[in-house]
This record gives sequence, C-alpha cells and structure tokens, in this order.
Amino acid sequence: MKILGIETSCDETGMAIFDSERGLLGHVLHSQTETHQDYGGVVPELASRDHIRFFTPLLREVMSQTGCQPKDIQAIAFTAGPGLLGALLVGAAAARSLAWSWDIPAIAVHHLEGHLMAPLLEDPAPEFPFIALLASGGHTQLIEVSNFGRYRLLGETLDDAAGEAFDKTAKLLGLGYPGGPELAKLAKQGKVGRFQFPRPMTDRPGLDFSFSGLKTFAVNTLHSHGGQSADLQTRADIANAFQLAVVDTLLIKCMRALKQTGLKRLVIAGGVSANQLLRQKVSDYCLQTDTQVFYPRHEFCTDNGAMIAFAGYLRLQHGTPPEPLKISARARWPLQDCSSMG
Repeated sequence: MKILGIETSCDETGMAIFDSERGLLGHVLHSQTETHQDYGGVVPELASRDHIRFFTPLLREVMSQTGCQPKDIQAIAFTAGPGLLGALLVGAAAARSLAWSWDIPAIAVHHLEGHLMAPLLEDPAPEFPFIALLASGGHTQLIEVSNFGRYRLLGETLDDAAGEAFDKTAKLLGLGYPGGPELAKLAKQGKVGRFQFPRPMTDRPGLDFSFSGLKTFAVNTLHSHGGQSADLQTRADIANAFQLAVVDTLLIKCMRALKQTGLKRLVIAGGVSANQLLRQKVSDYCLQTDTQVFYPRHEFCTDNGAMIAFAGYLRLQHGTPPEPLKISARARWPLQDCSSMG
C-alpha cells in the first residue's frame, strides 16, 4: 500500500509517499523562511497563499521522485490540525479533492501524532510503551504513549512553548528568523556561567512547563547590560545561559516522567529535538540510567510530509475510517482525542 502524505499546518509545505512494504519512498519540502523573514514570524495569510502556490509543483516533484502515478496511490493522509486554520484548509481541500478524483480514502492526521510517530521511521525504531517529549514552536508536552493511538498527557506548557521562547528571545537579541537555530548558534560563542538563569517550575512537583518568565528574565538581563547596544559577547553569553536553562528544564521534567511511570524508553520529537545541546544532555542522562532514547532524523524534526504519510498508514492499519466527503480542519485539537479515532 502506498500513502501520499500532505503537511500544511504552518509555514512548511511537505509531501511524501510511504510504502507499507518498502518504507519511505521519497519526500519533498518547501520552507517559507524567506517569505516570513522580514516580519520576524509567520504571517498566516502569507503562509496560506504560499501553500497554494507550491502545492502542485511539490506534488509533481514527489510523484516524479518516486516514480509513482495516481493509480499507484491507495490513500491520502493530510494534516487536519492543529495549526493555522487557513494553512490547514489548503492541505485539507487539496487532499480531499485528490482523494475524491482518484477514488481513494482520505485520512485526517493529527499533526502532533505525526511528530510522535516520526522516530518510528528510523532504524532502530522505539517500541511501545515510551515517554515522549514533544517540543516545538507551538507545543511543549510530555506524553505517555502506551501504544499507537493511546496517549496520556502528563504535562504541558502553561504559556510559551519551548520553541516559541527560543524564537522570541532570539528576536530580542537581534537575531534572524527562525530564531531557535540562530540562538543556538550564537550560544556556542557564549561563556558558560556568566549569567545564571532560573529553571522554571523545577522547584515544585509536577510535569508542567512555563517558559514565559524565562523570556522575561532574558529581557531584564539584556536591559541591565546595555539593552540593544549590548556587545556581541554579552548577547552570546545571554543566549548561552538561556539555552542551558531551557534544556535543563526539559531534561529535568523528562527525568521525572520516566521515574514516575517506570518506563525506560524516551522519544524526543518536534523542532526543538534538533537542538544539539538537548540531544547531548538527554543522551548522557539516558546512558547513565540505562534508558533508551530515540530522535527523528534532523530533516524530520520540523514539519514534513513523511511523518504524516506514515501516521496515516498506521491510522488505516488500526481501522480509522476515511474522512467523509467534506473539507474540514481544526486549529485546536487535543492529542488525547486521537484515542477515539480508531
């Protein structure tokens, strides 16, 4: 069975074809970084228009790359939420229309479930059950994954997501968009220990996160050292301290979740999972505690069509019914609702 996956939840248009026997056949991605760079963040209307503009060229490219024809595709999986509603509707409308014209089922996929399943495309792949940290620009959640479609939310951010805090702090430091990778790059030039940032909500029980105060701490630190006229080294030192605080906070909460559940497998997914310092610290901890840790490859940390195609295939295998002949998407969609989809 060959599944065409379509991802249009935010600022990346992704398509892929997954074969149940041969695995991932190919994938293509268009990033809208240049489109939104001048604005310092994603402009929803521009994002929607860019998805429309690149949908057909990317579809032709992935079909050519894999040598597939429409008759070879048995189902289409598309991101139905959560995300920017306009962007989601572009993918939903195109996917549902293609499925109707090709007379094949269309499968609605939860964006976060796609990220959760992305590490299963790797070799070795994690076995169920495991603890998952989903960390991106829009979400920071700890989830107990008992099996495919069986998710229990253990903790989530009460305000800014980790990736969002990275981007906002990067903008504060005068860095380009997207801010997370730029801040991580600047942090490598920073001096460890010059600034001490708090580790939010680690001094109390629980698995929830909060990064808004950490961003404010960075603002106050910068203002007390020259503000926008602060020298490059000071900015690098702030970036270093901020990144270390975020990574330590994520690690501490992962450690708690593993101890609380007694599980010995950890999955890190989402855009922030590409952060080198996070991978290093988590891997060091897991090595010391005989815990297995799994990540998606770097190209599948951010939004992509491969994870949607694969999640769609798993949905079909678990009996999730095809979408009815209508076009729908959800800007907000709790991951726990996926448990009732099959």
